Amino acid sequence: MPMLEQNGYRNSATQLGEPVTDEGRCLVELIEARLPEVAAGAADNDRDARFPVEVFEAFGKDGVLGATVPKELGGLGVDRLHDVALGLRNLAKVDASTALALHVQFSRGLTLTYEWQHGTPQAQALAERLLRGMATGERLVCGAVKDHHSAVTTLAPDGNGGWVLSGRKTLVSMAPIATDFVVYAQWRAEHGPVLLTAPVVSREAPGLEVLDDWDGLGMRASGTLDVVFDDCPVAAEDVLMRGPLDAADDAALAGQTVSSITMLGIYAGIAEAARDLAVRHGGKRATASSAAVRTLVAEIDARLFALRATAGTALAEADLLSTVLFGDLAERGRRMMRAFQYAKMIVNELGLKIVNDCLTVVGGSTYVNAHPLSRLYRDIRAGWFMQPYTYPDGVDFLSAQALGIAQHNDYMKVRAAQSPAPR
Repeated sequence: MPMLEQNGYRNSATQLGEPVTDEGRCLVELIEARLPEVAAGAADNDRDARFPVEVFEAFGKDGVLGATVPKELGGLGVDRLHDVALGLRNLAKVDASTALALHVQFSRGLTLTYEWQHGTPQAQALAERLLRGMATGERLVCGAVKDHHSAVTTLAPDGNGGWVLSGRKTLVSMAPIATDFVVYAQWRAEHGPVLLTAPVVSREAPGLEVLDDWDGLGMRASGTLDVVFDDCPVAAEDVLMRGPLDAADDAALAGQTVSSITMLGIYAGIAEAARDLAVRHGGKRATASSAAVRTLVAEIDARLFALRATAGTALAEADLLSTVLFGDLAERGRRMMRAFQYAKMIVNELGLKIVNDCLTVVGGSTYVNAHPLSRLYRDIRAGWFMQPYTYPDGVDFLSAQALGIAQHNDYMKVRAAQSPAPR
């Protein structure tokens, strides 16, 4: 696949410093206007594991919740992954939990836009309905991917042309205020293979319950809850089919990259916030700081430079390839995911080292939950568990790519296949 370039794009994006589009600049300015409000409640929300409902109500009024919705449908039209990540980075410097929850809405806007532009007529109609609601702030759409260990989420015909959904999903961020859930579920067609489906279920559907069960180590205000589905009715037009579980198609990796790569901005923001706290603390000391402290500060800045450069480069690569809809789409998907996973591994490793060194610079006062660096330390660790991929799965993917080992790379299908098949 030929290398693609856009004049000035790579240089402007590699440090996550400035938006690369006017739409992105608008988003960054809208988020920055709300940062004092976010900061005022961040510590209390973390302590109490309370979701910042008021902040999201304000985001809805500002148009932020429709940032990644196309302008034609009433949104801001932010379509550069770099600009989305930059907005999340600035928000995460104040509160990573809020940034993680907002990422969920942004991610659905990006993926639903693809369905609206390139999906089947049914998918286009469903995506447009959701996107128009997201643009006004009236619809907040969560992805519900991971099955709870106690249940396999399944979809079955209801006998009247519709469907019923049963199961339980875990780690669903932004769930306290979600109006709709895109749920990944298994369906065994009669005399056919097990298929992965994605029904869209309204929060008001009978049998749907959002559990208030989150007590996480970090990202405590992100509203990352379990959702139970007990024979929830789903209309036929609200179900997207994703294909057989055993059908490997690396073209899908492109969409999974677009859906998740902007989270790199969140972890860059956490690392930057920790660095700023440590440097402010170091500046209060005598001019002749200890050699150890000065060495740590230099290493922190060097690692932060590398982290931001890595994240910016991966986002630029994904932005360039996301517009390519011809040629070998499976190789396109692998290229996008490789860039994402290289960056994710580096960002996770360097981010954790940066925050850890910042605790060392500031000292023992950080070893209490109330200290801002304590929250940053707990939040930075969440990146290692985020799909795609978790650290072990990322190692498997990248090593298989390097060594030419064939494997099934679609983590949603692989995880579903590892669960007991529906009857």
